[in-house]
Amino acid sequence: MEDVKIVKEIIDSKKEGYRKLSDAIWDNPELGLEEFKSQKILCDAIRKEGFEVKEGLADMPTSFVATWGEGKPAIAFTAEYDALPGLSQKECSLKQEALTEKGAGHGCGHNLLGVGAIAAAFVLKAYMEKENKKGTIKIFGTPSEERDAGKTFMARDGIFDGLDIGFTWHPASVNSVWECGSLANVIATFKFKGISSHAAASPELGRSALDACELMNVGVNYLREHVKSDIRMHYSYLDVGGKAPNVVQASGAVYYFIRAPRMEDAMSAYERVVDCAKGAALMTGTKLDVEFDLAISDYLPNPTLTKLMEEALKDIGGQDYSQEDYKEAKKFMTTLSPEIIDGTVKSLSRFVGMAKAKEYAEKGLISDIIIMGKNSDMANGSTDVGDFSKCVPTAQCLISTAAFATPLHSWQRVSQGKTEIAKKGMDRAVGTLALTAIRALNNPEIIKKAKEELIEERGEKYISPIPKELKIRDPKIQA
Repeated sequence: MEDVKIVKEIIDSKKEGYRKLSDAIWDNPELGLEEFKSQKILCDAIRKEGFEVKEGLADMPTSFVATWGEGKPAIAFTAEYDALPGLSQKECSLKQEALTEKGAGHGCGHNLLGVGAIAAAFVLKAYMEKENKKGTIKIFGTPSEERDAGKTFMARDGIFDGLDIGFTWHPASVNSVWECGSLANVIATFKFKGISSHAAASPELGRSALDACELMNVGVNYLREHVKSDIRMHYSYLDVGGKAPNVVQASGAVYYFIRAPRMEDAMSAYERVVDCAKGAALMTGTKLDVEFDLAISDYLPNPTLTKLMEEALKDIGGQDYSQEDYKEAKKFMTTLSPEIIDGTVKSLSRFVGMAKAKEYAEKGLISDIIIMGKNSDMANGSTDVGDFSKCVPTAQCLISTAAFATPLHSWQRVSQGKTEIAKKGMDRAVGTLALTAIRALNNPEIIKKAKEELIEERGEKYISPIPKELKIRDPKIQA
């Protein structure tokens, strides 16, 4: 496989540089829509590779698009670089550091994700120059995947128009191609305004916003029986109107996520939740304000590109872990609860059998490819890659960059972000994405079929789940 040899040679020539780039992003963790240092670090490196860079897309100052080449096909990579709030940022620490309210940490591995996707674009560019291939490469810097679904706003504003195929990946503790979908998610805040009064002396004069919140939630709980079984509706209180029980609460607010495997089902359920809120307002004599905060489409894995990526993941080869890597992984596993490790073993046993899953836990690291198909646990989450995938045929993979069972959004994940384990996983991701793109580039029929599959599944045009007038959150206002 000559293409594999070429990709590995290019990676060997570039990995020292992009590994340092990943460390630099890890050293400067920034929350969503505040990734100014990260954006500059990445854009400076991208410009040095000969790409033209434009910043500040879709009303997000920390977004960017980098372009190299000309003509068709237009091949895209998406890069994330936002960190999570309140996480410990301590390199290779086996002890959780003090968490701070305004702290940030790369607990989802986006220092690896963004740089890995960018490095894959660099490898593809080097290959195209070497082989004199025509086409356009685009790298999209997509801010705030964690909190604001930056790709959804970019998709709505047409930033992804004109692309032929797209690729991305995500750090994990397994190696697998993402063959399943994800949950569409509609997010809204329901605010009730009532009338304050003394709850004992003159309760008849009051109109309780807290009662409205509770009646709304009761209605939604009854609604659960009458929607599709795979729809999820969950909420939290944002405002309970105060702490005094002898005062009729004049304000109240609840925050809702409504999820479903398809956006049309999530939207349908959302409208019924709105009706529950309206009914609660009528029953309590309060006023209702519904704030549509956000919506994220379900992910559409493209069958042709997904199969192509699975072959590339296999051909590029597994992580070459050293004995030191295994020792370090086992040390991190001592910080995980038995429940987390046992739960991961049980989850993986569905795909590889219990004996193999226990073997992985004993070793502490996974280099094998695990075929999860449509039943992956990833189908139960939401990602703004969903909206990207409805604009352009997309494939993405999961690559192991941490010890067995290390949860995402954890301080353990942060602490492993600069280890050899993490970097060897990133190298594999770079190779997988680049090799997949090269093979698609060299076979126009693959791209043609992938685009036909997208239209068949999605329809002729992408329909944004968010209205045109919806603005991205002001980062100065705490989420």
